[in-house]
Amino acid sequence: MKEWCVYIATNKKHGVLYVGKTGNMLIRGFQHATGNGSLFTKKYNCDKIVYIELYQTEYEAIKREKQLKNWKRDWKISLIEEQNPTWKNYRDIT
Repeated sequence: MKEWCVYIATNKKHGVLYVGKTGNMLIRGFQHATGNGSLFTKKYNCDKIVYIELYQTEYEAIKREKQLKNWKRDWKISLIEEQNPTWKNYRDIT
């Protein structure tokens, strides 16, 4: 079964935040790290994945991604800091 991820990428602690979803976090994380994630993440150098949520279906992931994109910035920062208080890049953890 394919696992879907909703994630938040950034350029630095308390920097620009990008919310996305993917069916392959390993490849997507590499794309962001090398500047090939999206036009937005390339422009703002959002090369660090600092938050991840897992979902069983693409539908659930899309629904959550849309929800997070509508959240206030402070709410997203609180969410990140609950799971990853030092804003460590997940590529450095795994």
